[in-house]
Amino acid sequence: MVLDRAIEILDLRHFAAPMLCPVLEAEGELWKQRLHWDYRPSAKLLMQYLDSHMLPGYVALTADRIAGYVFCVYEDTKAVIGDVFAISPAANEPANGSTSAHPIEETLLKHLLELLLNSPQVDRIEAQLLLHPAGTYSAVFRDAGFRIYRRLFMVQPLQGRESPPPASLPENLILRGWRYDDLAPAARLICEAYGGHADSLINDQYRSVYGSTRFLNNIVRYSGCGAFSAPASHVVLERGSREFAALILGSRVSSQSGHITQVCVHPSYRRRGLARLLLSVAASAFLRQGVSEISLTVTEANAEAIELYLHEGYHCAHIFDAAVWQRDGLA
Repeated sequence: MVLDRAIEILDLRHFAAPMLCPVLEAEGELWKQRLHWDYRPSAKLLMQYLDSHMLPGYVALTADRIAGYVFCVYEDTKAVIGDVFAISPAANEPANGSTSAHPIEETLLKHLLELLLNSPQVDRIEAQLLLHPAGTYSAVFRDAGFRIYRRLFMVQPLQGRESPPPASLPENLILRGWRYDDLAPAARLICEAYGGHADSLINDQYRSVYGSTRFLNNIVRYSGCGAFSAPASHVVLERGSREFAALILGSRVSSQSGHITQVCVHPSYRRRGLARLLLSVAASAFLRQGVSEISLTVTEANAEAIELYLHEGYHCAHIFDAAVWQRDGLA
C-alpha cells in the first residue's frame, strides 16, 4: 500500500512500540498545547498494546522512521477508531497542524475505514477524534457513509472562583461523594438519562445498562479519560429507594486541568437545578486539588446543556467531530 514514493502504509502490528515514540511525543505536545491534557498516560497504555502486536491499525513509514499511525479497538461487533496522527515527513517542519501531515493522516484513515467497512463482523463504527478540529476529516467520513456530529470542547477557568455555600436539596434527595460500589446504579441512571438523547446516537453504550457499565468501568477503573478523581465525583440519590437521581464524574487530565467525564440527571428530576449544583460541587472539589481549569465535551445539538455550561462560566475552546457508521444505515 503506497502513499507516494517515500511513504508506505503498513500493518501496525508489525512494529514495536519504541518505533512510534517520536510520533507519540509530537502528539503529546499537541495535546498539551491545544487541550492542556497530559497525553503521556495514554501513550504509555498505547505502547503496551503495541508491544502485544495485536492492535489493529496502520503506520505510515518513511525510509528511516514512522511518520504516523491509526488504530481501532473492537467491542463485540463494533469498532471504535481510537486515534489518527502524523508528523510531517520533513524533519524541519512542525508536527501535526502543518498541511503536509494531513495527507498522511487522511490516507491512514482511509485505509482503516476500508478495512473496517469490508469486515463482515463489524456492524458499527464510532470515532471521536478529539484532537482534530471539526471538518478536518469530515469529508473522508461522509464519503464512507458516516454521519457527522459536531461536538464542543468547553473550558471553565477556576482562577478567582470561591467555594459556593452548602447545597440545598429537597428533603427526599441526598448529595454524597462517589463510592466504588456505585457502578450498578450509575449505569442504570445513564441508560435512563440518555434514552432518545443525541449522545446515544454517538455512543451506543448509553443505550443499555450493560453498555453503560462498560463505559463507567473505562472511566472509573481503567483511566479511559485521565485519572479518575473520586473527590470531584458525586451522586444525588433518592432517600427512600437509594436510586440515583443525578451524578457527576471527574478526572484529572493534567496537573492544571480537570475534566468532567459525565454529568447526567434522571428525566424525572430535570429542571430542578441538579446539574448546576453538581457542576458547582465538582468545580469546588477540583479547585481544592489545585486545578486551574475544568473542561467537558457536549454535542452541538444539545442546546439546553450548552446554555447551562455558558451560564456556569464555560466557553467553547475547540470544536471536533464525532462520526458514526451503521451497517443498516441507522446510526
